[in-house]
Amino acid sequence: MDETFSAKSLFDLEGRTVIVTGGAVGIGKVYSRALGEVGANVAIADITDNEGGALAAEINEGGGKAIYVSTDVSDFAQCEALAKKTLEAFGAIDGLVNNAAMYAVIPKRDDWTTIPEDEWDRLMAVNLKGIFNCCKACWPAMKTQGHGKIINISSSTWLTGTTGRLHYTTSKAGVVGFTRSISHDLGRHGICVNAVCPGLTKSETIGAVMPEEHWRRREKKMVETAAIPRLQRPEDLVGTVLFLLAPASDYVTGQTIACEGGSNHL
Repeated sequence: MDETFSAKSLFDLEGRTVIVTGGAVGIGKVYSRALGEVGANVAIADITDNEGGALAAEINEGGGKAIYVSTDVSDFAQCEALAKKTLEAFGAIDGLVNNAAMYAVIPKRDDWTTIPEDEWDRLMAVNLKGIFNCCKACWPAMKTQGHGKIINISSSTWLTGTTGRLHYTTSKAGVVGFTRSISHDLGRHGICVNAVCPGLTKSETIGAVMPEEHWRRREKKMVETAAIPRLQRPEDLVGTVLFLLAPASDYVTGQTIACEGGSNHL
């Protein structure tokens, strides 16, 4: 074994700087808080200024280090500004969690032909181009450092297909292809890129827009079909995300990890 190898350091994120897009609300808030708790510097990127500022203050008051940067990921100039402000605050960009996406704000449509063209374009601009923009903005710093971790949040819906949100499912399938391809572009620079596919997760944002009856049906389905028979919580995703940001995953890239309780409909 390499004498410099230390198992204790495999999961150490102390002092590492991680950007979390969509990091002020929902599942993103859980990622941001968890990173603050393990000692990482957190750059929270979101378009919700009140929530973002409050969350950064909460992390700082708890002994962590965080900044909030108002960011629309569909705008490359704003993504560049995010990278610049993160570097000014912390001096590095060690990780990027591309979590920002449109889902809860788009209506479910039983007839896919009624999806407005502008809604399709806006969703793709956030869910897919936003990942491209953030990677493009952050990778120069990672290249200079000689290392970096990028996690793109996809969804298990691309594996199963769903009705009602064709554009969302299509965008999340694109995230998987993007991840696999860009891993080859960035691997030579010491940058790992992976995707995580959650199942339907009862976060504060999605939970607020879906009726309780929906969750009862979902829970019944999980009990009947999933290996882990319960609803998925945002906290269920934290371990996978932290692993992919930590040194423990330095030889893992281009992969898509389904984190959805072993649902047998995949």
